[in-house]
Parts: sequence; structure tokens; C-alpha cells
Amino acid sequence: MRAVEIPFVSHVGIEERTGDTLQLSPAEETGNHVGTIHAAALFALAETQSGVYLQSLFPEYGVDEVLPLLRGSNLKYCAPATSTVYAVATTSIEEQEKFLSQFERKGRAGITVTVTLKDSTETVVMTGEFSWFVQQR
Repeated sequence: MRAVEIPFVSHVGIEERTGDTLQLSPAEETGNHVGTIHAAALFALAETQSGVYLQSLFPEYGVDEVLPLLRGSNLKYCAPATSTVYAVATTSIEEQEKFLSQFERKGRAGITVTVTLKDSTETVVMTGEFSWFVQQR
């Protein structure tokens, strides 16, 4: 299942931008009391992007083989989101290698994905770190 087909993700209005990049456009349903995109909707975009990115890093581990669970997050909202926002996810090569090494030895491992949300003017709206725990099924 593609991420945008997850019922909650679809309900929030998260869409594919290009390839594995997701975006969220302003809508009445995701607005807040000050006329910007609600922080919870931004969180949903960032968290979903972190999961999509994690899948793209390790395509050899399909959804039938592993169970990824979000364990925690640390966020910083930087600017109001008043236009379409898109997500960029990254993690270091060292973090990826550490994850693979531990996963191959123990059948479970943790990894942290950093996500940056930017608006249509390239202004950073939010940054976040998403800590994932992945185990074999």
C-alpha cells in the first residue's frame, strides 16, 4: 500500500509531490484558528514522510517481513504554514550502516530520520527527528 492510500493520510489531504516526496496543501479541514495549516497536520506530513523514506532506504525489507514502529519524535515549528508544504527526509550513511548491522545481527534495530518541511518559498516551516524501531515479523 502506498502511503497516500493509508486512510488517515488520505483524510488529512497528504499527496504525492514527486517520486517519494509528499506534500500538504492548505485546506479548511486542516486549518487552525489563526489561518495556517494546523500543527497536527504538519506532524502527520512529516511522520508519514519519515516512514516513506525509511521504506525507500531498505526496499529489501517489505511490509510482510518487518514491523516498523514510531517510538518518538522531536519537533520544532519554525514558521507559519500558509501555502503548500513539502517534506524532505534524510539520515546519515553512518546511521544507515549502524541500523543494517544491528538488524542483521538481532532482527531488530532503531534508526532516526530527520524531516524538514518547506513551503512554496522554500521557507523552513518545521524540522523534526523521528525515531523508528524496526523488527522482523
